[in-house]
Amino acid sequence: MFGYCGKILHIDLTNRKHWTEEKPEEWYKLWIGGVSMATRLCWENITPKCDPYSPENPICFANGIFSGTPVPVGGKFGLASKSPLTGFIGDSLSGSWFSVAMKRALWDGIVIHGSSDKWIHLFIDDDRVEFLDATYLLGKGTYETEEAIREKFGDDQVRSCTIGPCGENMVRFSNVTNDGRQAGRTGHGAVWASKKLKAVSVRGTNGVKVADPDTLMQMSFDITAAAQGESTKKYRLYGTSTNMLNMNKHGLLPTRNYQEGTFEFAEMVSGEYLDEHHKVKVIACAQCPIACEQMSIVQTGPFAGAMTGVEYESLQANSSNLGISDMRACIQLLELADHAGMDSMSMGVTISYAMECYEKGVLKKEDFKCTQFPEGIELNFGNGEGAVALAKMIRDREGIGNLLAEGTRIASKAIDEERETESYKWAMNIKGLECPGYDARGLKTFSVGLAVGTRGGCHNRSAAYDPDIQGEVNRFTIDETRGKVAADSEEYAAVYDTLPLCKFIRRCFTGKADRAGAWPSIAKLINATTGWHYDYDDVDMIGIRAHTIKKAFNIREGWTTEDDDLPWRWKHDPMTKGASAGYIVTEEELAYLKDIYYKAKGWTADGMLPKELLVKLGMPDVAEQIGV
Repeated sequence: MFGYCGKILHIDLTNRKHWTEEKPEEWYKLWIGGVSMATRLCWENITPKCDPYSPENPICFANGIFSGTPVPVGGKFGLASKSPLTGFIGDSLSGSWFSVAMKRALWDGIVIHGSSDKWIHLFIDDDRVEFLDATYLLGKGTYETEEAIREKFGDDQVRSCTIGPCGENMVRFSNVTNDGRQAGRTGHGAVWASKKLKAVSVRGTNGVKVADPDTLMQMSFDITAAAQGESTKKYRLYGTSTNMLNMNKHGLLPTRNYQEGTFEFAEMVSGEYLDEHHKVKVIACAQCPIACEQMSIVQTGPFAGAMTGVEYESLQANSSNLGISDMRACIQLLELADHAGMDSMSMGVTISYAMECYEKGVLKKEDFKCTQFPEGIELNFGNGEGAVALAKMIRDREGIGNLLAEGTRIASKAIDEERETESYKWAMNIKGLECPGYDARGLKTFSVGLAVGTRGGCHNRSAAYDPDIQGEVNRFTIDETRGKVAADSEEYAAVYDTLPLCKFIRRCFTGKADRAGAWPSIAKLINATTGWHYDYDDVDMIGIRAHTIKKAFNIREGWTTEDDDLPWRWKHDPMTKGASAGYIVTEEELAYLKDIYYKAKGWTADGMLPKELLVKLGMPDVAEQIGV
């Protein structure tokens, strides 16, 4: 078999043993890699209805089909388990050399079962597995942990995934870090901590065999050349942070906990400002010729010395959404999150929720007592020092940080029960996962994409904001086409998430970010790698199948149509200024959008999966369990 190793490594932390599972080629043709394969491994190995923190919730890695090959932006892997934030599938992607090491060790996937009684560091050395003591790594930040492991082995070919103090403390939105990149969102770090797993390291010494190396190399050269052109220029120059001003212009930039969509100081926290005043270099993921991450540093003030990579989603969550106009405070917040192993998006939204609670009198100054501020914090919007202090409290589970570390859904419920308030109205999450940096009140198509998302409040798994913002549809109205537009956008995104390829490459095939431009080239890349005979329709099916297995997993875990919902604010509380002022997504609109979306997907009226559809997609076992 070309492109794949044909093997999945299973590791049992409880009994300190491991074994190999061989998979047939037909299995790989169905699941390909990335989030699709990782979710399929979850389906096969997770005990249904288990607690996310139980030994019955394994950690599932899945490599990419192009990892270790010349294909640009192909150095990614998928990571999945049952999310402690949502109770549904928690799937993430990360671009790093860990994926290349995994492929060179001849593993297409890794499934980590059980839990350890002591903190452990797994070392996978080709086909050898060592269960190492991780005590010396405890308390170290993510970067510090990776450096300590490199020093231990004295070999740069050893690549690691680690958790930081947030993971160790089981902050529900902690993540996993590798090469300075994050398998973020959905709380993977907390799942690792429940197993007392501090790090996984891999060293691979084998080559990667492909079916047609000449074709693959030539296509890779061509894509790399295109990636240096106009289609990726904004990402190479400013990174995704350039979206700050664009979202502000459209009235979509989350501001002061999504109360508004415009920020009066947007220019002070823009990608352009970052580039002029703070950027020191750019960083690329494995196999990436684009290099979009803006490594930035603080030179002056109380946060001098703080340095980290900055991207749009993290920036908006910790600047405009906190009412903070000082880029230095934003960089400090992001550095803290990255070193602690904390999802910076959920962190920012959780802090903004706490700020609104404070400004509306639900929480008081004394609620924010901590070591640094023994009398408490005046946690008004715009208080950068207070935001940093609260982020540390969340990291350390100190004081009210212990509750906020549970995320906005759990925290708001507890606060409302104790204080007889209604703070849930501004707890900005979907299915328990905090919302991304696009205000759905001004994006009607994207609103249903978010509501039905299998992951929760995520912009990466649905690309439905694109037709809204690009003017392909009227973003302020709804019609019968939006269900199919939303369905098509998530299936389009799922193709890239399954290969996986970074979506920034999407215009580098023909200059157009659409199926007609990309699918023939992607089919050719797959065939040159594997020797298969994929065509346009086969590529299209990758996305449909990937999204369906995630949906099936959620149904098995108890999903109902009531879970496909939006935050109260977006349904009842219109913005008062900016280009999206006056709009909401009404309950009636959302119900209609869900109906036409389910219909477009070929599902039942209540969002269940027909058996015949599942069988058609090559999932007869899934059909038997949850099909209707």
